[in-house]
Amino acid sequence: MKDRAYYETHPWDRGEDESILRIYDTADGSVTTAAEFDTLIEAPNWSKDGAALYFNRHGRMVRFDLCSGESKEIDSGFADNCNNDHVLSPDGRQIAISHGTREDGRSRVYVMPVSGGVPRLLTPLGPSYLHGWSPDGRTLAYCAERGGEYDIYTIPAEGGVETRLTDTPGLSDGPEYSPDGRYIWFNSVRSGLMQVWCMRADGSEPVQMTFDTDRNCWFPHISPDGRQVVYLAYRTSDVAPHEHVPHKWVDLCLMDADGSHARTVCTLFGGQGTINVNSWSPDSRRFAFVEYRIRGIGTL
Repeated sequence: MKDRAYYETHPWDRGEDESILRIYDTADGSVTTAAEFDTLIEAPNWSKDGAALYFNRHGRMVRFDLCSGESKEIDSGFADNCNNDHVLSPDGRQIAISHGTREDGRSRVYVMPVSGGVPRLLTPLGPSYLHGWSPDGRTLAYCAERGGEYDIYTIPAEGGVETRLTDTPGLSDGPEYSPDGRYIWFNSVRSGLMQVWCMRADGSEPVQMTFDTDRNCWFPHISPDGRQVVYLAYRTSDVAPHEHVPHKWVDLCLMDADGSHARTVCTLFGGQGTINVNSWSPDSRRFAFVEYRIRGIGTL
């Protein structure tokens, strides 16, 4: 029988994960439960009309209706190995997914209608992990490994040649456009620990935005009004700077978009899958995230 000691050394065994879909309200600091699932779900995106959340489950994308509480799997054809890196288009009509392809298991980025359909390949090279879609709908941003280095790339939404934006040694990940399209937020180990950074959309003028000495900071998500950024932080005693594993106690942090007033707003058992992609509501008041427990054990 698997016990706490087993999961402490096997954090990627998620077969017994249960998921709690939560919503944080920045106006009053409250946390509500939208739904609980007896299986693993990851990385909610909020729909553009505010009515639903989209997340991955068992390799497929799912639409969760916030009013009825009903979940509906989206037909993604051959793409049955979707991971937690997915983003809706600015107009809400399409969804870009990261799917581990059959030929080599490497993640590649595809685009399809948000209601379902045949995915269109966008990044022939893998692995590629999607994180951002420019506000004008023309460009997607993603983390990709090329030649042994993980860096940030962009590619036209209609397909074409990818552009490398970062070349600093070490992992750079989680690229996401600011609402005005002028900047890309991301996380990078270039300072030693994993921290939040911001650069111009062409990759120039990178600026460090968090300066934690005891935490590794991941996946900055800027609100639609451009005023706040939520991100996830691991304790340095729990993970190496480049790791974003599950089954860890983590903090969700908020800060102003200029890097000021950073504070922890929630501590939970989670990590990988909790908030990998932007999950802000359209009104910039709330964001969604996933908390986990292990069946029969709870938390570690």
